[in-house]
Amino acid sequence: MLVPDLPLRTGRLVLRAFTTADLAVVRDYRGRPEVTRFLYQEPYDDESVRPAIDRMVRRTALRAPGDVLQLAVTLPDTGVVVGDVLLTWTSGEHRQGEIGYAAHPDHTGRGYVTEAARELLRLGFDGLGLHRIVGRLDARNTASARVLERLGMRREAHLRENEFVKGEWTDEAVYALLAREWRAAA
Repeated sequence: MLVPDLPLRTGRLVLRAFTTADLAVVRDYRGRPEVTRFLYQEPYDDESVRPAIDRMVRRTALRAPGDVLQLAVTLPDTGVVVGDVLLTWTSGEHRQGEIGYAAHPDHTGRGYVTEAARELLRLGFDGLGLHRIVGRLDARNTASARVLERLGMRREAHLRENEFVKGEWTDEAVYALLAREWRAAA
């Protein structure tokens, strides 16, 4: 079980729980087709963002396998939300997790997502005691692949047309990192 003491601070960021006051900014960046192009969900509109923000607000701890920790990535001086990161506890028996993220396009190219995702890897390995954490993505999403590579994750699989997403068959790439690799790189 992991109940992090929020907010978390990295060198340049504050990772905090979402609040209902974040509805407009989440609608802004997750409502853009270029942000959700390679995600399972369609761009959020006024109707779909409400249940989404309700889920995000509740995702503050990993108490059991299947739980998701999802945090707003913010700038400490202004509080501006630059994206979000998540860690899913996928298996207790096998001590596995999965990371994910989305960035506001106005704040990409600065390493914020990599920095925030690194903090979630730390929580997963050092806080929850996971053995392995994966990152799964649409294989066309080269920007996301570069984030995972900067985190030290290795590409383990390229699954051909394994999912039917948004009306088309898509390839999936799978990256992973083991706890011993995480510790060796620290």
